[in-house]
Amino acid sequence: MAQLDKVAMLLLWITNSFCYSISEKSASNNKTKEFFEYVLLDESKHPCTRTCTPNGAPMVCRYQFKLEWYQTLSKACFNCPYSEEDCRKPHCIPGDGNRRPVLVVNRQMPGPAIEVCLGDEIVVDVQNDLIGETTSLHFHGYHQRDTPYMDGVPFVTQCPIQPGTTFRYNFMATQAGTHFWHSHTGFQRADGAFGAFIVRTIEEDDPHSSLYDYDLSSHTISILDWGPGIGTAKFVAHHHSNGDNKADTLLVNGLGRFKTFTNSTNHTIYTPTARFTVERGYRYRFRIINAGFLNCPIEVSVDNHTLTVIGSDGSNFASIKAESIVTYAGERFDFIINADQPVDLYWIRFKGLMDCDERFRSAHQAAVLQYKGSSKSSYPQALLSYAKAHKEGMQINALNKGPGQNNSMNIMEMQSLDTWDSSLKEIPDYQFVVSYDFYRINNPRFHKTAMYGYAEVNDTKQQLLTPQLNYISLKLPPVPLLPARDLLDTDKFCNRYNMEHCETNFCECTHVLEVPLRSTVELIIIDKGFVYDANHPFHLHGHTFRVVAMDKVGANVTEEQVAALDKKGLIKRNLINAIKKDTVTVPDGGYTILRILASNPGYWLFHCHIEFHMEIGMALVLKVGEHHEMAPVPENFPKCGDFVPKDRHSKEKSKHCNWLNECDDDESYSSAENLHSNKWA
Repeated sequence: MAQLDKVAMLLLWITNSFCYSISEKSASNNKTKEFFEYVLLDESKHPCTRTCTPNGAPMVCRYQFKLEWYQTLSKACFNCPYSEEDCRKPHCIPGDGNRRPVLVVNRQMPGPAIEVCLGDEIVVDVQNDLIGETTSLHFHGYHQRDTPYMDGVPFVTQCPIQPGTTFRYNFMATQAGTHFWHSHTGFQRADGAFGAFIVRTIEEDDPHSSLYDYDLSSHTISILDWGPGIGTAKFVAHHHSNGDNKADTLLVNGLGRFKTFTNSTNHTIYTPTARFTVERGYRYRFRIINAGFLNCPIEVSVDNHTLTVIGSDGSNFASIKAESIVTYAGERFDFIINADQPVDLYWIRFKGLMDCDERFRSAHQAAVLQYKGSSKSSYPQALLSYAKAHKEGMQINALNKGPGQNNSMNIMEMQSLDTWDSSLKEIPDYQFVVSYDFYRINNPRFHKTAMYGYAEVNDTKQQLLTPQLNYISLKLPPVPLLPARDLLDTDKFCNRYNMEHCETNFCECTHVLEVPLRSTVELIIIDKGFVYDANHPFHLHGHTFRVVAMDKVGANVTEEQVAALDKKGLIKRNLINAIKKDTVTVPDGGYTILRILASNPGYWLFHCHIEFHMEIGMALVLKVGEHHEMAPVPENFPKCGDFVPKDRHSKEKSKHCNWLNECDDDESYSSAENLHSNKWA
């Protein structure tokens, strides 16, 4: 019987996957290195998800991602939520108990996790099965050094992936840590197109390995702000009418208690929550990913347990004991839980802040920390409510707080375990001030002058204020900056130094900051805070940065006030061991100062990670290096662009036109001037 079981298991494994090895000789030592390539055909654990060992051969890790519109509580859910077992069946997405469309990968939310070891090769074939929509995939926090065309930003590093086509992302795992992948098109991340991306390393290279016993795939926590409708509908209602931009609830790994149901015994039940199992006496590494898309920072805590926080955004810092962590959209944190409490069930609590707080919807959520030996179907007895989702004590990354506060630790107060680098030198090579607020201007996307212009709309709820960086909204050209760089007139790029009258007029253009390769750049980001009580987490593609200073000055602040503080020596920069991150918050009415070693040539997006703000241009592009220093365009790389042929009544001439419809004869139509003028209509 045992032999038959082995045969059956082997047949099942062959049915679900296949593999083959590739031998390659190293030129340096003439040794053969084995690459094992797997293609997984179902939702089983991927072979690349493994313990990394010093002598382990690197693997080629293939993933097939199919994007499609789907539905929560679909027919795959059968009798969910009345049968919790049905809620956990393949392709069942319970969500918060409401039926709504979701845009997902492989009918999972979150989508399939990519978990590999440092040195593996990653191949992701993204098949766009959406109905008339383009897509793209960004590997958030990954620098894509030597592979910048894999960064996944439409019209920056690639053309959007057209419906019915497949795009292959192919790059090496060169950065250990907690990252995530997500669609970088429209509101697709908000509707479910995201998933974990974990790169592990050998124990000897992990400075925190002695602090924990287990690092399990099942202990990855992905959180998302959530509501009953799709992101596009919410965006349109808010920007063109009086719809709100608030979340109703939160999801944890695609699950949450929100809508109530009544079962056959007249008891109130919910769709299930996420569960994370531990065994008493052991220490566990948890990884939390904030995939949120609204202005909703999330406080995370665990009943009866203190968190040992060890890293953020893939970088390690000196461990800190804390009762809670505040995480902003795009951020990741790693922490350790010591399972030293009595065997029982404990709530992991998630509290929405800012636009999710008690002034609006009091959005909160919970998951279960389940000790082995406790009930697998019961829930903790402690009450759940928005008020009880806050835990007193030390808080990491607190909302709108500067350094030196009681019971909180500001990001810039943490000590990186990475060695000093030249980004921390005393005087940077370049310094840029990037300030922002919400502005009362006639944004032509949402207000039409003399018809329903900003001043002509009487209902203040329908007067849309526009968030801008340095009074500029980013508008990208119809061809991607990186692969089409030789076709662009870079003299037409704009920034605060070559734009005029933007404080009173709406300015929209290709907003670019240009720096030489290997230069040290300081970004002083200022949230002026005169309008709204808001928060903006910023994410930089292609690089990590050092957070050398952060503080809240007051209810609001001006550039001149920050400059005066700096001139008086009142802004203290940590130029010794400042923490490394790729996503960071800026206190409302305050500043955050970043140092970047511009070592990765290319065009890299820098943007607010709140999707509503990014979508209307709260972003800019960092151009690092000259065009000849950037990686060559891959062979047969997909192209896109405008199609505006000559008027059919004009004289026909044979000509060759490029992506921008710039042609080789004098009479041809050229859109270059229109596309790259400093102010676009």
